[in-house]
Amino acid sequence: MASLQLLTTFTTTATPRKPPNPTSSRRSKTYPKQTHRFKVSCNVAKDDNENLLLVPESQKLILNVDRRNLLLGLGGAGLYTSLPAAFAAPITTPDISTCIPSESGFNTEDSVRSNQCCPPATSSTIPKEFVFPKDTTTRIRPAAHRATPEYVAKYKAAIQAMRDLPDDHPHSFVSQAKIHCAYCNGGYTQVASGFPDKMLQVHNSWLFFPFHRWYLYFYERILGKLIDDPTFALPYWNWDHPAGMTLPAFFETDGKRNPVFDAYRNVTHVTPAAIVDLDYNGSDSGAPCLQQINTNLTAMYKQMVSNAADPLSFFGGVYKAGDDPFGNGDPSVGSVEAGCHTAVHRWVGNPRMMNTEDMGNFYSAGYDPAFYVHHANVDRMWKVWKDLGIPGHSEPTDPDWLNASFVFYDENEQLVRVYNKDCVNLENLKYDYELSPLPWLKNRPVPHTPKPVDNAAKPAIKLPEVKFPVKLDKTVKVYVKRPVKKRGKAEKDKVSEQLVLKGIKFNSTKFVKVDVFVNDQDDAPAILPSESEFVGSFAQLPHGRSGRGRGRGHGHSELMTSAARFGLTELLEDIGAEDDEYILVTLVPKAGSEDVTVEEITVELVPVNP
Repeated sequence: MASLQLLTTFTTTATPRKPPNPTSSRRSKTYPKQTHRFKVSCNVAKDDNENLLLVPESQKLILNVDRRNLLLGLGGAGLYTSLPAAFAAPITTPDISTCIPSESGFNTEDSVRSNQCCPPATSSTIPKEFVFPKDTTTRIRPAAHRATPEYVAKYKAAIQAMRDLPDDHPHSFVSQAKIHCAYCNGGYTQVASGFPDKMLQVHNSWLFFPFHRWYLYFYERILGKLIDDPTFALPYWNWDHPAGMTLPAFFETDGKRNPVFDAYRNVTHVTPAAIVDLDYNGSDSGAPCLQQINTNLTAMYKQMVSNAADPLSFFGGVYKAGDDPFGNGDPSVGSVEAGCHTAVHRWVGNPRMMNTEDMGNFYSAGYDPAFYVHHANVDRMWKVWKDLGIPGHSEPTDPDWLNASFVFYDENEQLVRVYNKDCVNLENLKYDYELSPLPWLKNRPVPHTPKPVDNAAKPAIKLPEVKFPVKLDKTVKVYVKRPVKKRGKAEKDKVSEQLVLKGIKFNSTKFVKVDVFVNDQDDAPAILPSESEFVGSFAQLPHGRSGRGRGRGHGHSELMTSAARFGLTELLEDIGAEDDEYILVTLVPKAGSEDVTVEEITVELVPVNP
């Protein structure tokens, strides 16, 4: 199996000089309706376990990887071209003695949490190698909205025990919160990999899922140790199911006397009537309850199925030692990270705070106990995505992903070095998730405009010339040529057609969101987020470059570069555009986009099994 960085793609690029007629060659057909809608109710207190949409277990990942596999794919010709391959080392977190104060992605003058995010030093700063637990019982993480009073009491007791520890204790509430700040806001460089001038960043790339899995793994075991319960497991916020789409009630009862209460939450979103918005733009949509639930279910379908056909799309782009998160066109952000993950962070954070503390900024997110419950469901999405059993739904096999490492304090106060390759199998880590229905599997989006039933083609709109890089201070429309037309089912099963935004430069000190539409010809998009033409969003929480004594971190604009991928295969089927030579791409700035530019827009064919 070839390594992820050798994904072969065939690419075509936006060519604005001669505006094409993307519909002139269309031969519209009538297709049977395939979408089955999931019926929902706004009585979110109920949960129906009688009709679980369970998924088959996926094939076990084979971890025996040989670097000779890097040679695979280099000899291909024809439609596919190889991406550059580099024999680079995996990202290696340095020992904690090299940690520096964090100043990235937030205004330090207005911050309510400390930027001294380095972990406390103990007798030894040299980490030991990780050893799999020898537990005889598997911890089962329950859905928060179904948690029993006895469990909630135990969970709160564990958090209180963590709060009672001195701040400089490795297991304290403050020390655990600072882990996210150090890894995500400039506390570490790649000095252990030989690149002391390169920042280490665990977001916006293929490090996102494994880092947070390890983070929660030790956090959970520490809580269990504090209450002397080796079976204790974190709850997960089941926001992908209608019954779990409100903030779990136990976070808000009893105010400050409640150990899982956090003062820096959006007060309009903590009530039982507030339905989470998995397409949150930074302001409430005002959508009726049932419409919001439908939007959420469709968002989950897109992020877990249509926009997540291969490892690169789901996990995020390649990020290796020596890569600069500020200078690369890749890594790209994964579908879940840019979608529901970022939306929930921003939805919970307090918009009245300068840095939208706590959940609205990476540096402070760990101070809200809801952060860990939110990320437990994000981690669950990795397991669910893999267990769907769809070809391409497996972890990266590149040695530089498998051997990337992080450093944490374990439940015994020992510094431990852990590797991505050791966290792909939950059986080895001795935890799992309570089953919950997956209604979004039946919520494939439907088109805003019904597919034409005759051969008449809708006239193409004329567009002004677009020069790249294009600035997104206003809505941008551009035609992009597809590599091929009218692909058959056998080819679709093997190769995913994707829209790719490359070289996205954005102000990393802001919350940024750009919505992306395909074949919407209206001047102002009237497309709902639950409809096919809305392909997805590029969204980022603040996590900019470290100040390092250069006056940064005080509201200074810092441009970061990323990329985004969106699946087109199902979308083109749904809107009846499989015969079109061009697609019309519309980029709509929604938040923090004044400084955003896009270098290139392409359509690529990406093998789902690299």
